[in-house]
Amino acid sequence: MLKRSVVQFVLIFYAVIVIYPLFWVVSSSLRQTADINEHPWALPALPRWENYAKAWQGDQTSGDAGLAVAFVNSAVVTTVSLGLILLFGSMAAYVLARYVFAGSSLVYNVFLFGMMFPVFLGIIPLYLMLNGMGTGLESIHASLLGSVGGSWALVGSLHGLIIVYVAYSLSFTIFVLTGFFKTLPGELAEAGAIDGCSHWEIFWKIMLPLAKPGLITAGIFNAIGLWNEYPLALVLTQENTRTLPIAIADLAQKQHYQTDQGALFAGIVIVIVPTLIGYVFFQRRITAGLTAGAVKG
Repeated sequence: MLKRSVVQFVLIFYAVIVIYPLFWVVSSSLRQTADINEHPWALPALPRWENYAKAWQGDQTSGDAGLAVAFVNSAVVTTVSLGLILLFGSMAAYVLARYVFAGSSLVYNVFLFGMMFPVFLGIIPLYLMLNGMGTGLESIHASLLGSVGGSWALVGSLHGLIIVYVAYSLSFTIFVLTGFFKTLPGELAEAGAIDGCSHWEIFWKIMLPLAKPGLITAGIFNAIGLWNEYPLALVLTQENTRTLPIAIADLAQKQHYQTDQGALFAGIVIVIVPTLIGYVFFQRRITAGLTAGAVKG
C-alpha cells in the first residue's frame, strides 16, 4: 500500500507539472497584458478571443501577416514531406531488410551515420547547394526553351525545403522501418512469389500492409519533427514561405516590443494544438508501434 501510494503521488505530481504549464498558456492567451503582469496566475475574468484573431490574421496596417500563411505553409510542407519520406523510406528499408547484396551493410550504415550528423553543420553547404541547383535548373530551362519561366529557385521556396526535409528524415525512417520489415515472416513473401507476384507486388500488397505499425510510428515522429523544425526553415525560407516555428519566433519578437502578451500566448496555442491533438488520437498507436518490432515472432 505504501509503495503504491508513493508511485501514485509521483505520477500525480508529474502530471500536474506537465499539464499546468499548458493550462496556464491557454489561460494567458485569453487575457490582456496588464492582467497577466498584475495577476499572472489568475484565470481570465473576461475571455479575450480577439487575441487569437490578432495572432492568426496579424496587423495588416503594420505589414504583419500573422500566422495564417505560415500555418498553411507548415501544413503543406509537413504533409508532402511526410508522404515522400514514408514512400522512399519504406522502399529502402524493405530492400535493406529482406535482400542481401554486395554493399547492403555499407548502405545501411551510411544511413545510420546520417542520424548522427548535426543539422547545424549542414546548413551553409545546403544553402549553397540549393542555390546552385536552382540557378542550374533556370539555366537548363532557358537553354532548352529560350526563357526562364516559372520559379526554379530552391532557396526561399517550399519545394526546396521539402527536398531537404525528405533527405534529412530518411535516415531515421529507414532505421525504424528496417527493424519492422526484419520481423515479418519471410514465408509470406515466398507464398506470394509462388502465386506469381513480382517483387513489387510482394512489397505493396503483402509486406507494406503488415508494416503498418512501423509506418504509423515513423510517420508520427516525423510529423512532429517536421512541424516544429526551426533551423533549416530559418535559413531556407523567405517571408512568404516561412513556416510556423519561424512565424511564432517573429511574433514573439514583435510582441516583445508591442507588449501584447495575450496575442503571443494565443500564437503559441495555435502552434501546439495540432501536435497535441495528433498525439491524443494516436497515442495508442505510438505505443503499439514502438513495441511491435521489439520481439521477433
